[in-house]
Amino acid sequence: MKRIMIVGLSLLLLIAMAVEAQTQEIRVLLANHPYGELLKAAIPEFEKATGIKVNVESLQESQLTTKLTTEFATKSSSVDVFMTRPLQEGKMFNKNGWYEPLTDYDFSDFPANALDVATFDGKVYIVPIVTEWQVMYYRKDLFEKAGIAVPTTFEELEAAAQKLNSADVAGFAARGKGAAAVTQLSTYIYNYGGRYLDQGKAVFDSKEAIDAIRFYGKLLASYGPQGVTSMSWENIMPLFQAGKVAMWTDASVFYGQIVDPAKSQVPAENVGIANVPAGPAAQAPFMVVSWGMSVAQQSKNKELALKFITWATSADLAKQGLMAGITAARNSAWEDAAVVEKVHKGLIETRAFAAKNGFPYDRPYMSAVGEARDRIGELVIESINTAGASENLEKMAQEKVKNVNELLEDSGEFGQ
Repeated sequence: MKRIMIVGLSLLLLIAMAVEAQTQEIRVLLANHPYGELLKAAIPEFEKATGIKVNVESLQESQLTTKLTTEFATKSSSVDVFMTRPLQEGKMFNKNGWYEPLTDYDFSDFPANALDVATFDGKVYIVPIVTEWQVMYYRKDLFEKAGIAVPTTFEELEAAAQKLNSADVAGFAARGKGAAAVTQLSTYIYNYGGRYLDQGKAVFDSKEAIDAIRFYGKLLASYGPQGVTSMSWENIMPLFQAGKVAMWTDASVFYGQIVDPAKSQVPAENVGIANVPAGPAAQAPFMVVSWGMSVAQQSKNKELALKFITWATSADLAKQGLMAGITAARNSAWEDAAVVEKVHKGLIETRAFAAKNGFPYDRPYMSAVGEARDRIGELVIESINTAGASENLEKMAQEKVKNVNELLEDSGEFGQ
């Protein structure tokens, strides 16, 4: 009898240990992004230090969104932690209750504008991990040769583009490919005093927004590369790297490739990074969270998930990311002595400006953002094709505003 009891107790102990072992395991979905790769390489250290087994899956960004949406919607998901794009899917995920509020996380090391899109009803649901802001990349050598200063206003930008433009070098470049151009147009609209949305209503038919769209189109039509209406960043970057562009306004995340001698024919010392010049009303570049990380609301391992996300978004990993060319969100990473020594001075300066003055959206902040970008993209094409002088632009903008407001109504976000 005694032996039976001992065997029984041993079995119970083994079962308890097995159950405990099972609970020390989490499922993490990452994007195929440099920060995701950084985490995958470091996860074995986390597992060794905590005893938590991390089952990692990496997907392309659109596949990641689709997988998460499908699993969460069907309530079949075992995901505990996941990377997420706040501006692309944040509203939809929050509305559906798929994010867990991170009430015990310390957010004091992040810029206030980075937390804007991570916060819903006063609670933060997303830890910002990668930020980007709009900058102006420019050729120092061409500016020196032309004897002109780096432009600080839109008037100076146009004058510089005109002077630097030639048969071999485009004076100015920016995205012109419809929907892809919308994010980069945003800073121009903000600097003119306009907005895409205001209090849940589309307002990009305002005079300020129309003036910005006209200016953007005029610059690209007059001084941009040929075929710019078919160009996004992946088409413009090779031109800049080949020395065919004098100025290019786009996201800060491209700086590493632009100054990489293995990828660019332009010497790093000839590449400058400056703030996008001020418009008539403001100097407010977009400063957005391109990627964040969240705990799944339906997770059955929330305590373990919080441990993982706290580690995965730590100041130490943010610094490692920044040293590897990833524009991390944490303030302390940008203030680290090793980072200051290595990272391009222009990038550090523009980041500090954007963290203080940046607008936290580079597109309409709404669930149907893809459809809205398509509508606004048509205005960009019209403006470029007419060098900003289209007589139909106002009417087109009114129609597109109506379309976007209908999208907002369909999703229950109109006026919200």
